[in-house]
Amino acid sequence: MSRACTAAGEEASTHRIDVLMVSTSYPTSFSDWRGIFIRNLAFSLARRRDLDLQIWAPPGDIPKNVAYAPTSRERRWLAELMSSGGIAHLFRSGGLRSLWAPIRLLSLLRKAYGRTSTDIYHVNWLQNALSIPGDGRPLLATVLGTDLQLLKLPMVRSLLRRSFKHRRVAICPNADWMVPILNDAFGDIAKVCFVPFGIEPSWYEMHRSISRTVDKDWLCVTRLTRDKIGTLFEWGAPFFSGAKRSLHLFGPMQEEMPLPDWVHYHGPVTPEVLRDEWFPRVHGLITLSQHSEGRPQVMLEAMAAGLPIIASDLPAHVDIIQHGLNGMICKGPAEVGTALETLEDGMVNRRMGEQGRAWVSREIGTWDDCAGRYANLYHELLCESRI
Repeated sequence: MSRACTAAGEEASTHRIDVLMVSTSYPTSFSDWRGIFIRNLAFSLARRRDLDLQIWAPPGDIPKNVAYAPTSRERRWLAELMSSGGIAHLFRSGGLRSLWAPIRLLSLLRKAYGRTSTDIYHVNWLQNALSIPGDGRPLLATVLGTDLQLLKLPMVRSLLRRSFKHRRVAICPNADWMVPILNDAFGDIAKVCFVPFGIEPSWYEMHRSISRTVDKDWLCVTRLTRDKIGTLFEWGAPFFSGAKRSLHLFGPMQEEMPLPDWVHYHGPVTPEVLRDEWFPRVHGLITLSQHSEGRPQVMLEAMAAGLPIIASDLPAHVDIIQHGLNGMICKGPAEVGTALETLEDGMVNRRMGEQGRAWVSREIGTWDDCAGRYANLYHELLCESRI
């Protein structure tokens, strides 16, 4: 950023910035697991004294000082969208509804953008930027791993480039491995900045007490789809079936699939239950997902709580796990067995867990830290818009 822009940004920081944040996911209540990271972000942005926040999202618990932007009609439609599993789930399910829902979403968003007065747009997920009006207002777009699949669809990249033209744009993936891909697509017309999400402080404060019983407990926390489960059942069978260790699986069943009899399935779970009842006593988290994603939030929360992680060899996992230091990356079933045995040694487990906690504390921080990173970009984009 130039010296002139820095000075202007310092002057602008004495004025409150009006931010419209858009999301198609938001938890309906504090016991809802869906879209929790959006609620955490909204509450952290609402605590800042330099921002006035409006939010266009499904109905749920929002901070008292945040304006809820949807009309009653939009609110009903967004609530139905959440109850149907969200826009990505509808799109994957196929059929006429999978085609109609994105069109309806873009239509509602165009009306919402058109009637809302704001200084800057903060859009979560790239598809929600397709309806941005040509008003020149700055745009910050939060990007997750699923957005990269969107870019593979015909015309989407061209349509997004048209939305980004004639305004200042910051494209903010939540994982740095996505930066080169997004730079190739939009680097000539937008600034691509890695902005990690935050972690609630209570995760850092958690104390573990690994069970001294014969059985060894491991957790997998995920939406149940074939890509998210990945090779877990196939590679895990020799080490959990009939062994003196248990795999406890948590998450909503979004695709019908048979579960092996050695899996203890508990259904959806809240972060509070994981933090208070499970994370303190299990040996670690395991995910053998093949799903394209940015930085899985549950993995970061587990690391903040001091749990080591066993994970498949995906960019999203390699991005946060240093093999043998704060967890284990596995490329085949034999490596899963080696990782389980290694991390069932109490001293090794505690050492890797604490190294993971230190890394997350240093590199990620809290949701208030995340809100500060976004606020700095708001000021920068507005400053550059004035030059």
